[in-house]
Amino acid sequence: MAGKGIRTYRDLVAWQKSVDLAVYTYRATNALPADERFGLVSQMRRAAASVPANIAEGHGRGRRVEFRRYLQIARGSLCEVQTYAELTRRLGWLKGPDLTKLRDLCHEVDAILAGLIRSLGRKPAAGG
Repeated sequence: MAGKGIRTYRDLVAWQKSVDLAVYTYRATNALPADERFGLVSQMRRAAASVPANIAEGHGRGRRVEFRRYLQIARGSLCEVQTYAELTRRLGWLKGPDLTKLRDLCHEVDAILAGLIRSLGRKPAAGG
């Protein structure tokens, strides 16, 4: 569906990089205040975990149009992560290399998702 050599969602760079983002988000949010564990930390982690989960679910549905829709949902979750990262920055909780790495990962995943969404919007090649 998404190209030659792509047998499962695990083969997708978008999924691989978004898992990296989710793992990094979990690690980075360990530094946030303990009283935010059920607030901002929880929301940020759930949004980050939602990105690769939606990529996997969309790919698993097996239809191009559904895959594209789930990629758009994943991108929406990514925007949530970026918003929460900005809140943590403004509150002075995440800064320096941790914030830079989180922003860089978000930017990279966003570019990959945007390209994949664009490619799925095109008509499939003959025989595909």
